[in-house]
Amino acid sequence: MTARPISYSTEIGGCASWRLKHPNLPPQAAARTIGLQTEVFRASSEDEIAAAFTDLVRRGSGALLVADDPMFNLHRGQIVTLAARHALPAMYYAREFVSAGGLFSYGSSAGDSYRQAGLYVGRILKGTKPSDLPVMQPTKFELVINRKTANALGLTIPDRLLALADEVIE
Repeated sequence: MTARPISYSTEIGGCASWRLKHPNLPPQAAARTIGLQTEVFRASSEDEIAAAFTDLVRRGSGALLVADDPMFNLHRGQIVTLAARHALPAMYYAREFVSAGGLFSYGSSAGDSYRQAGLYVGRILKGTKPSDLPVMQPTKFELVINRKTANALGLTIPDRLLALADEVIE
């Protein structure tokens, strides 16, 4: 992830502070380049997620960036609900969070990744050794915005971001 999703978040929320949820997340450096403060909160269970949100609110966090982590995906409903309950603008790594009521996401397209995996399988079935295949990186990224959530948070999504979005949930 680069500074792009961080800059999208500042356009949406105008927030001066980010609280990150994963210890090794490159956006910390990206956030610093545009003058944002970051702090990492670790959570590995439902109780720790709830405690992290309590701490986020107590410290006056302006927004939340949820890192790409299978545990967060497993607890996506809880995370989206807590962000809404505490009126905390949150950016996610996958569209599923936005479909569940999150504010917005910017991340690789799962459909495109599945297509790439299918191409790999096809080449293997045609006789190519897996060790001879190059490592493929995601090539398509999606910006998904939930306008209903933005309205509930009292945020206005700039027209520029609406035009860039791959999907806008009304």
